[in-house]
Amino acid sequence: MHGFKTFALLTILAATAMSGCTDRGAALSQGNTARPLVTPAVTSTSRKIVAFGDSLTAGFGLAEPESYPYLLQQKLKADGYDYEVVNAGVSGDTSLGGLERVDWVLGQENVAILILELGANDLLRGMPVNRMKSNLDQIIRKAKAKNVKILLCGMLAPPTAGSDYSRDYVNAFPDLADEHNVEFLPFLLEGVATKRELNQADGIHPNAEGTRIMTDNIYSALKPLLSK
Repeated sequence: MHGFKTFALLTILAATAMSGCTDRGAALSQGNTARPLVTPAVTSTSRKIVAFGDSLTAGFGLAEPESYPYLLQQKLKADGYDYEVVNAGVSGDTSLGGLERVDWVLGQENVAILILELGANDLLRGMPVNRMKSNLDQIIRKAKAKNVKILLCGMLAPPTAGSDYSRDYVNAFPDLADEHNVEFLPFLLEGVATKRELNQADGIHPNAEGTRIMTDNIYSALKPLLSK
């Protein structure tokens, strides 16, 4: 479904989760610090888009200007959208970690859109799908309660997770998107995963060029939520 056609693609996602998402200490051990929540200078007149996720959002292995939230900010500005992008990515985060910090994130002034990219770490930690789904469900409900629009990013599970688990895990994301009627991006690494030239030396995290493609994917899915 949604273009997820190859075993290699599934394997890459599993490796992505294992590298940047096992825990924050593991991310640190791979030569890069887990990025803390980065909050741009407050601009009271600008609506905020919160990029909320794990290492893929945080920009693991990249300089800040190469991260997708930074690149997204540039695209929005070039197209005349008055939004301020907040990088709320933390390498190694899980759906539970996201739930524990989402109130603070949503408590910032003028949050208009939440890009929700979490769940890969839950897979690697063997969290039951229903528990992960419940955490994401609560994050979505908290955002909607504040009239914040949501773009939900889906994840994949490798065949080694077991056919029932893999099916339930992959389906959890579109099921949530349908239930809450939110925008959905099936796989933000579409066109990047499995391509050596678009990934860092670990073969897992996108390099600067790969991140530009990832940003394009996100921007395309985000556009229905934008207004000028």
